Formats: sequence, structure tokens, C-alpha cells
Amino acid sequence: MRDSNNKSSQRHLITAITKKHQSMVNRACQWLIKYNEANDQRDLADNNGDEKMYRKYDRLCEKAWDKYEDYTSELPSREVAQIEKSELY
Repeated sequence: MRDSNNKSSQRHLITAITKKHQSMVNRACQWLIKYNEANDQRDLADNNGDEKMYRKYDRLCEKAWDKYEDYTSELPSREVAQIEKSELY
């Protein structure tokens, strides 16, 4: 039972202003997290001079950012603004 509580708290990283947008906010946040993780790895690869890993994580960053923008394009601006004000952004 404890795992389900933890999982539900992860799903609602940011609570949507309008409840019907919660699903899209969650998806946008998930892709933003993936972008942040790939960006950190890309920075590490760049600092280490590893060109192959840099290109790999650069592609992952582009894919994650495109997905994030796909989801935020379907949200009202106030929902996007709330995501951008969060610690995830």
C-alpha cells in the first residue's frame, strides 16, 4: 500500500490549476524531467570531451524538449506558466 501512495505523489509533481488539464501537465512534467536528466548527462559528456556521448544525449535532449513542447502547446498559458515557475524548469 505504501508504494501506491508514493507513486501517486510522483504523478502529481505539479497540480494543474484546472483539474481537466492534470493529465497533460503530468505528461509535460515527465518530459521536462527526462530533458533535465539528459541535459545533465550531456553536460558531463561535454566536460569530459566525449563527443559520442555528447551527441547521444544531445539527440535525447532534442527529443525530450520536442515532446515537452508538444504537450505544453495543448495547455493553456496559465498551466504552462505554472510549470515554468516550478523547480523542474
